[in-house]
Amino acid sequence: MNGMRVLMKETLKSSPTPSPCETGERQPSMAWAASPHQTQNRSPWSWTSQPLELHTFWQFRHENPQTRVGGPPPEGLPGFNSGVMLLNLEAMRQSLLYSRLLEPAQVQQLAAKYHFRGHLGDQDFFTMIGMEHPKLFHVLDCTWNRQLCTWWRDHGYSDVFEAYFRCEGHVKIYHGNCNTPIPED
Repeated sequence: MNGMRVLMKETLKSSPTPSPCETGERQPSMAWAASPHQTQNRSPWSWTSQPLELHTFWQFRHENPQTRVGGPPPEGLPGFNSGVMLLNLEAMRQSLLYSRLLEPAQVQQLAAKYHFRGHLGDQDFFTMIGMEHPKLFHVLDCTWNRQLCTWWRDHGYSDVFEAYFRCEGHVKIYHGNCNTPIPED
């Protein structure tokens, strides 16, 4: 699974509410928001634990020094990592906002605004949407997508790396991005 390992036994034990498998529900209760003003139905994602967007959005950040875009959590908007995400596809299909955001002109407008040239496909797309409409997303705790890659620390971002990489708590899912080995139990 390219570096992903789900620690299901520990996850089920530590979950505050029953999983859909335990309750017989057919789909999770979290959903894509139909409007940026609806915060009770958001799509769960985890922030990237790398200064990737600090790098990617450098020009926008230079032109907008007070921006949260690309900054580290908890105050910043570091961008999303699509290693772990939960999408309500039906709600997304019914969302007028999401339909509008899929239009090529909208994507080009956001890319131009943020001087964005991504290379990570869906992750880049949702990161751009998250910069513009952060209330559409529910941010998962870092323990649900514990990214292990340290490449950015060794390639020019050692001074800020720990602000992005820090993750406290019992890890539920390890993400061996950058081909990083997964810790043994």
